[in-house]
Amino acid sequence: MARRVRKRDRLRWSLLYTFACARPAVLADDEQTPFLQGPGYSRIVHCNQSQLHGKKPLDYSSNYISTTRYNAITFLPKALFEQFRRVANIYFLLAAIISITPVSPFNPMSMIAPLAFVVGLSMAKEALEDWRRFYQDMKVNSRKVSVHNGQGQFGYKPWQKIRVGDVVKVEKDRFFPADLLLLSSSYEDGICYVETMNLDGETNLKVKRSLEVTLALEDDEAFRDFTATLRCEDPNPNLYTFVGNLEYERQVYALDPNQVLLRDSKLRNTSYIYGVVIFTGHDSKVMQNATESPSKRSRIEKKMDKIIYILFTVLVLISLVSSIGFAVMTKYDMPNWWFLEPNNTTSLYDPSKPVLSGVFHMVTALILYGYLIPISLYVSIEVVKVLQATFINQDVLMYDEEIGKPARARTSNLNEELGQVDTILSDKTGTLTCNQMDFLKCSIAGVSYGVRASEVEIAAAKQLASEASGSPEHHDDTEELGEDNAGFYGTSEIELANGITCMVEKSHKPAIKGFSFEDDRLMHGNWTNEPAASTILMFFRILALCQTAIPEHNKETGGFTYEAESPDEGAFLVAAREFGFEFCKRTQSSVFIREKYSPSEDPVEREFKILNLLEFNSKRKRMSVIVRDEGGQIILLCKGADSIIFDRLSKNGRLYENDTSKHLNEYGEAGLRTLALAYRMLDESEYSAWNTDFLKAKTTIGPDREAQVERVSEKMERDLILVGATAVEDKLQRGVPQCIDKLAQAGLKIWVLTGDKIETAINIGFACSLLRQGMKQISLSITNIDLLTHDANKAAKENLSMQITNAFQMIKLEKDPDAAFALIIDGKTLTYALEDDLKNQFLSLAVDCASVICCRVSPKQKAMVTRLVKEGTGKVTLAVGDGANDVGMIQEADIGVGISGVEGMQAVMASDFSISQFRFLERLLVVHGHWCYKRIALMICYFFYKNIAFGLTIFYFEAYTGFSGQSVYDDWYMLLFNVVLTSLPVISLGVFEQDVSSEVCLQFPALYQQGPRDLFFGWYRIIGWMFNGLSASIIIFLLNIAIFYHGAFCAGGQTADLAAVGTTMFTCIIWAVNVQIALIMNHFTWIQHLFVWGSVVAWYLFLVAYGLSSPTISGNSHQILSEALGPAPVYWSATLLVTAVCNIPYLVHISFQRTFNPLDNHVIHEIKHYKKDVEDQHMWKREKSKARQKTKIGFTARVDAKIRQLRGKLHRKVSSLTIHTVS
Repeated sequence: MARRVRKRDRLRWSLLYTFACARPAVLADDEQTPFLQGPGYSRIVHCNQSQLHGKKPLDYSSNYISTTRYNAITFLPKALFEQFRRVANIYFLLAAIISITPVSPFNPMSMIAPLAFVVGLSMAKEALEDWRRFYQDMKVNSRKVSVHNGQGQFGYKPWQKIRVGDVVKVEKDRFFPADLLLLSSSYEDGICYVETMNLDGETNLKVKRSLEVTLALEDDEAFRDFTATLRCEDPNPNLYTFVGNLEYERQVYALDPNQVLLRDSKLRNTSYIYGVVIFTGHDSKVMQNATESPSKRSRIEKKMDKIIYILFTVLVLISLVSSIGFAVMTKYDMPNWWFLEPNNTTSLYDPSKPVLSGVFHMVTALILYGYLIPISLYVSIEVVKVLQATFINQDVLMYDEEIGKPARARTSNLNEELGQVDTILSDKTGTLTCNQMDFLKCSIAGVSYGVRASEVEIAAAKQLASEASGSPEHHDDTEELGEDNAGFYGTSEIELANGITCMVEKSHKPAIKGFSFEDDRLMHGNWTNEPAASTILMFFRILALCQTAIPEHNKETGGFTYEAESPDEGAFLVAAREFGFEFCKRTQSSVFIREKYSPSEDPVEREFKILNLLEFNSKRKRMSVIVRDEGGQIILLCKGADSIIFDRLSKNGRLYENDTSKHLNEYGEAGLRTLALAYRMLDESEYSAWNTDFLKAKTTIGPDREAQVERVSEKMERDLILVGATAVEDKLQRGVPQCIDKLAQAGLKIWVLTGDKIETAINIGFACSLLRQGMKQISLSITNIDLLTHDANKAAKENLSMQITNAFQMIKLEKDPDAAFALIIDGKTLTYALEDDLKNQFLSLAVDCASVICCRVSPKQKAMVTRLVKEGTGKVTLAVGDGANDVGMIQEADIGVGISGVEGMQAVMASDFSISQFRFLERLLVVHGHWCYKRIALMICYFFYKNIAFGLTIFYFEAYTGFSGQSVYDDWYMLLFNVVLTSLPVISLGVFEQDVSSEVCLQFPALYQQGPRDLFFGWYRIIGWMFNGLSASIIIFLLNIAIFYHGAFCAGGQTADLAAVGTTMFTCIIWAVNVQIALIMNHFTWIQHLFVWGSVVAWYLFLVAYGLSSPTISGNSHQILSEALGPAPVYWSATLLVTAVCNIPYLVHISFQRTFNPLDNHVIHEIKHYKKDVEDQHMWKREKSKARQKTKIGFTARVDAKIRQLRGKLHRKVSSLTIHTVS
């Protein structure tokens, strides 16, 4: 059966790439070495003898992988370390230890229990989140693969049990479990097709080829006696290099990357392969590119530590003041206080040792005033963040119905960080794109065909129509452009070209994937009636023949689908099929096309013999195929970048050059990616002579082989005749351009880091509006440096430094305010740019550019760029990707977002948040990020406010009573203050607060900048809240003392005692802080009303219950409310007065701010309050247009550029008409 499969595969596949692959040869006698020498090349693999790798020095790592932060042994110490990185927890740990001593003013359990609860809850949350990572790891480790068990028998084993030296059999569409040496495949010549999207982001298939000597290992039985020894490089992160030798049957064979299959790449279009395991687990190249899962903390949490330091300093200072005061009182006044029995004292208050007494009192005061530092702050934040994460998880607007996956907050530590992002670093393939392209327009023989409009043209038409009707000037309609934009069509494109606006109609979605072309002049065989029918025929044949795709017969539809190397190649083949030129068959030497000139005719199958194929690469920027048609005519068909093709045209081949150039510019302005098509007729003798040179160059062995091939190819690809050009529209993931546009309006910078080639990345940049026509591209490259010189690195860096300096100068001298610059750099150049002496210069240039695209970067470089941006700018970075090659970048960024698409879960497992499509990033940041930042910021500020207001009253009273160490409040009051009476309102603030609705967040994206600018948690705001707490504490203490100091407070003439004053003062605090939180809330639900006013009611209920308890429990507070304070009007009037006066400073501040310096959300509140958003749409839209950060990237910027161009055309047309009329 295996042999039959091989035969079938051979006919369809095996020789397609033989022109590009040179067989690895046996090393010559003088080159043979029994092993590779030197450090870094010490790995020895005994093939099919994995048992030999169980002892040192061959005891290699297992294939078990882990992305967790903890394990069973390290969890306790590491989790405790994480908890006690928080300075407040350190303080309360020390306080808990001291509470065991006699100097403590409280019961030890009152200090130990809250700390244990807070730390334990946080550790439990960490354990739960890490368990989820562990579960994902186990799913990967438990995947099954067929492994040779001996005696020619294969059986399935989980990935984690694979060992170095094992022979494995991987089947079609399965991932490789480790780094393998390819031994043989289901194809006769040992090739296989591999998808490396998880490694480098590319979806086009790579061809791998086994050594010729191992081709005989064609079935399971062949491995019964197979043994070999492999000597190679040690584990390293280089994805594109491999050095090794295979010793087999007493011969040594050189190995290169073409024989290596990397873990997490996928076997495609190949029934099976056999391979031997080289690197396992964390030794594999993809895992070598992974960085250790970091423990991330948000900037707000780090700043909160600084506030804790400040409060701790205040705590020490007032404790020092208290201890000095106590020492003075103990020395000079205590001997006169006979009622304290000064002669019968302990060292805690000994008049003869005032300094020692002061030191002991210092410790007491540190614990007594500890309420300045809120122990419940951290646990409250943990609870709030978990609830915020739950809301993110349950947001139905971030749920992908197609794959059934919601957004997931995999860690809740960084919720507020989502609202402070400055720079987004994104992968391309699978993140921005879905690798689908639509054939939209074409230019043939100087005539433009295709009447459908691109997304850019649609938006421009709507905007101009809006302006003509007198509507507001900005692009509200661009928000309505959704996933169906490809379905819009009409006469927009033709009319826009004449500078006239029009209405844009909406059509059904195109029924044919990859083909959105609409023009009856070419469809249904009507092209035969065109004047240049012969040129059109050649155009269609170039589309159908100049490719390397494989046709797959679709049994359901009866037609063909195509496995193409690139999405645009697939779109060309679909277009050719729809035009009547269907590519239906490929053999070892021929391509068959079914040509159908009219609907009434039967298709005619024509055979074209493939003589040579000149490959596309980033340097050539073109691809050619030389074919022989049925009449024996040899033709070179070529497609490539217009600048490359135009330079190679013959004098007779430039007939359509001017018209085609004009159409190419129009297509580019419309956001389409273009290629020019040309051909050349060859005579037999010329071709034969050239082919001899070409074959000689292809078989050359040496470093200049590629240069020789290129030189020979250049001789043939000249004197071309231009046929026309194609224009395809990139199919990005649904909503990507709109998402990028919204993020740009919100003021975020977007970088693209991709392993893809530079041309593809640039085209994607145009498609998603990171690049646009007219944007000046700064391309950094060192390809022209002679790398063979002794000072290659120095010369390369000097050249790069000069390029960066010149780019800086160009930006500086630019006078056009609308000018935008894009920085494009490849991975090789980036290696030098990231070195210490150049990285800051490179970063400064990148920051000055509107968009940055890094191409051909390795996973390690992605992480290094992310680190450079994070550390160099000092601002919050977010990395988003979907593959294993993005893991390092995701872990290095302040926030890592994984795309949970259809391919792999490595990025998701390493991420902090996961979404199923890039477009959900808009809502995650602009809505949830904004809300979470403001909620957490207000929550923390309020926490410090209420604790300062409460804690300082204890200090005032202690100072008022001679630094006695006596608290004005009952112990139960103090225990309940943070845990019960003020905890739920602040949690409701952190969970439910909304300054504006989600719709308004998206309509006013500039609101997002409140986070990066840190408006709600800057030092100005923090100090303001601290002074608010200070003023409240002074007001509460002084007013209560003033009210109760003189005279009776009850009708019976009783004066206030400590319990009465303390209870009244505490009641005022409860009312003041709860009214304050009600004033700062913008969005009320019944839950917030319940928590805020319920906390006040809970205080009174507690007072009643506490007063009714036994005097042994309630002490001096027995019946305090029902008998003492309740009947006293002064108690209620004092509560009302103090509450009102405490909140006057805040009301004055907010009134002044809203009147003279309102924030964006204040303006929106006013508009909403007076219903101007409904009654005055013009003003509402005007305000929306203002609430956008000025940006030079995104769909809006692109439409602006298009409109400026159209206005210029219209202005010139009007001017010419005026001149004509005058003349």
